[in-house]
Amino acid sequence: MTIDKSLPPMGIAGQVEAADAPLPNPARPTPRHWGLALLVLAFLPLGCSKEAPPPALPPPAVTVTEPIEREVTDWDEYTGHLQSPQAANVAARISGFITETPFKEGSLVKQGDVLFVIDDRPFKADLENKRATVTKAEAQVTLTKAQLVRYDDLLKKRAISQQDYDTNKASYDQAVAQLAADQAAADTSQLNLDWTRVTAPITGRVGRLNVTVGNLINGGAGQATFLTSVVSVDPMYCFVPVPERAFLKYQAYAARERHAGVRDAKIPCYLRLENETNFPHVGIIDFIDNNLDPGTGTILLRGVIPNPDGALTPGLFASMRINGGGSYKTLLVPDLAIGTEQNERFLLVVGPDNTVSSRKIKLGLLFGKLRSVVDGLNPHDRVVINGLQMAVPGNKVTPTEERIPDDDVRALDAAASGSTNGPQKAERPIALSPKTY
Repeated sequence: MTIDKSLPPMGIAGQVEAADAPLPNPARPTPRHWGLALLVLAFLPLGCSKEAPPPALPPPAVTVTEPIEREVTDWDEYTGHLQSPQAANVAARISGFITETPFKEGSLVKQGDVLFVIDDRPFKADLENKRATVTKAEAQVTLTKAQLVRYDDLLKKRAISQQDYDTNKASYDQAVAQLAADQAAADTSQLNLDWTRVTAPITGRVGRLNVTVGNLINGGAGQATFLTSVVSVDPMYCFVPVPERAFLKYQAYAARERHAGVRDAKIPCYLRLENETNFPHVGIIDFIDNNLDPGTGTILLRGVIPNPDGALTPGLFASMRINGGGSYKTLLVPDLAIGTEQNERFLLVVGPDNTVSSRKIKLGLLFGKLRSVVDGLNPHDRVVINGLQMAVPGNKVTPTEERIPDDDVRALDAAASGSTNGPQKAERPIALSPKTY
């Protein structure tokens, strides 16, 4: 076989090696070199490249406070309406023309103050006529009486008959009766003259003017013209419906105070209007209805509120607080520190070793920004009030003790004594449950 030497030699894998292919450069790394390097690095001791771990973080900082102990009162709050104890519609008793209206609409008047004046000239003339008739009747009585005296002497001397005496006695009796009738007519005329001045029947605030000067008004029963109205302002009634449960509680409170019932216990109550932020009006409960409404399950209760300045107006809606349970001592903490887990309330408490624990509690009422805790808290517990999200139960913290602000304490003392603010229904942020941290 003849070999053609002009063809390039075949490689091991049957590939043709180019005659001009460059020789491999021993200084240049090949993929095989990289693989060997990685294999060597994999078997090197790991301890030669280990770094020191980062320093541990300090316990989170939180703010804690001790609860304060105060004597407070539980108050029940209801919504009611104001009503005057007395109200009177002013109407004329006689007919005539209005000549004067010497009062200012909406002002306070006293009983007997003149509100309207009716033209009195016809009534004066009628009174003079009646008085003249009375004078005439008096003269007739005097004459018949003198005749009766003479006839009495003549009868004793038997100068006249018994019939003549009886006739003269009847004339005297008739004159006396006529005098009485004429005197009654004169008294009626005097009343009509007095009624020309329409006065305030009660002390209170007068309403609007329904009839102006120059108008003819009618008097008498059934057709009297309505002139104005007067309502009393001091004191003022506040009627509120209370549920059966509260009524029974008030009965028990009255029994503890050795009273026969709520009506005799004189339970204090406090009132505020819609534009007031506290309860500045102080009164007592003086009446409770005699039966409970079965449809609503409530009974009507009435508070008497002094109103010397007339600030309370009949018909207004008002909020009333009632002391139904007496005073008691309790621990109070800031309301923001209280958390909620389903239907239970809890506080985060820092122990002596600065470890956080969750404490289930039973809440009372809210007084300003402080909440009463009736069970589950001790006087010297350190309660977390700031940093609640950082205080995880079972972990340690760095506590900073802080007192409850003086403004909150002053508001609490005022609320607990019942002088101003009472239990409030305030919306507040709820802390997360420990299970969600």
